[in-house]
Amino acid sequence: QVQLVESGGGLVQAGGSLRLSCAASGRTFSALAMGWFRQAPGQEREFVAGSMWSGGSTDYEDDVKGRFTISRDNTKNTVYLQMSSLKPEDTAVYYCAAEEGTGWINLRSARVYTYWGQGTQVTVSS
Repeated sequence: QVQLVESGGGLVQAGGSLRLSCAASGRTFSALAMGWFRQAPGQEREFVAGSMWSGGSTDYEDDVKGRFTISRDNTKNTVYLQMSSLKPEDTAVYYCAAEEGTGWINLRSARVYTYWGQGTQVTVSS
């Protein structure tokens, strides 16, 4: 089992920044692929960013490229999502997800991930 706990959400004005954190426990963190997803009211959960187990390969949803950065600290068992130039349309509940394994996975597919955090609210005001 993997336990994931997100933190760092909040209210920010458009153009501002936030950093989300997701602390993992229960498995070797360096052997986990990690992803960030978000879900706005009335919408489906969508991929935001992902990192393969090694951290050497990352992927981003097109709309956040250049604004968001996923990073991981394997010594702290934590993955981060640095969000800059935030827009009102970034408002959503953000979820951290994890999947065990050191092989290739489709980071963009929510169905790939076995473990999910409880989510953290990000609200961007205009």
